[in-house]
Amino acid sequence: MVRELIRKKIPLLSIAIVSIVVVTACGETFSEVTSSEDADSATRNGSVQSSSLPEITGISGWINSEHTSVEAEIARGNVVLIDFWTYTCINCLRTMPYLKAWHEKYSDNGLIILGIHSPEFEFEQDPQNVQNAVDRIGVPWAVALDNDMETWGNFGNHFWPAKYLFGPDNNIVYSHFGEGDYAETELAIREQLKAAGHDITDIPFDPLPTNVRHEVTTRQTRELYGGYHRAYSQQGIYNGHEDYYSGPDQKIQYQDPGDTIDGKYFLMGPWENRSQSIVHGREDPSLEDYLRVPFKASSVNIVVEPAGPEPFDVVVDLEGTPLTVQQAGKDIVFKDDGTTILEVSEPRMYAVLDSPKFLESNLFFRSTSDNFAVFAFTFGKYLKAD
Repeated sequence: MVRELIRKKIPLLSIAIVSIVVVTACGETFSEVTSSEDADSATRNGSVQSSSLPEITGISGWINSEHTSVEAEIARGNVVLIDFWTYTCINCLRTMPYLKAWHEKYSDNGLIILGIHSPEFEFEQDPQNVQNAVDRIGVPWAVALDNDMETWGNFGNHFWPAKYLFGPDNNIVYSHFGEGDYAETELAIREQLKAAGHDITDIPFDPLPTNVRHEVTTRQTRELYGGYHRAYSQQGIYNGHEDYYSGPDQKIQYQDPGDTIDGKYFLMGPWENRSQSIVHGREDPSLEDYLRVPFKASSVNIVVEPAGPEPFDVVVDLEGTPLTVQQAGKDIVFKDDGTTILEVSEPRMYAVLDSPKFLESNLFFRSTSDNFAVFAFTFGKYLKAD
């Protein structure tokens, strides 16, 4: 889905960046939901009959497999589940346990999962970055690198994650966008395996439990983007400073106004606005500069790519206080002095906060490095796993 930007809302922005942007996001389209964490509310799923067979084309490489196709796998008597994903998408990552369970239960009984990795950010086009993610996540099925989004376009897809199930007659018989409905999806898989002649009577239908959300009335913070490529949409403006919109690729000295506006982030010190990220503008040994995110959520993730070759640390605190063990996301490291940090060495999503309580607060991110490039923040309100 592509929409032309409304120029009257952005008079200060250079014409160079106000032509067209793709407004599809991780687990959502901006016109339908307000946060990627609410991807299941954007779900369009159920039985689908399609006479055409979308093709897997424009693939720059494969991981865990040689080249294959839906048609070839169906000709071998298999049922094919296409999974569109990208490795920094939290919604995609939260579906992985269910995909792994289906692969383990049914891969020897006719189910072929084909992961179509269609990147959201440029660094996700790097085959080694995707390979590292596949290894880290433990993806055992075939992954096709759809760097030019050609297969994405063949399917007319608009979501990460998105699943398309092909039956033995070469038709798309079921599709699902976003998270959720895992039992329903597994039932569709089982039905098609039976239709293809596979005996699964000895495989129990025991789906994994669905993630449980906090029972709170406060809506969680929407997904935030650092780069100006995503700076405007029907959702509004992500950066809380007017100076940010004076033009692209500028290094600007920011002063944090102290506002606590949900759905925006704020800056202190020099930062450069780039197409896909906001980048710290200097080496800062005193940690005077920061990026501040007011939020409403129980979990927070940050997508970071080192802007240079050297790894660096990001100091993280909650309203001036280090995170507790109970609040810390899995990527938080506790230093001897009590400081809580992220050790950034590769471009990926880092889990910052995973609180047992739903919080309304401010997270601060500081780094001495000028390689600190922030691409996105995602938020959730799922109960913390035991």
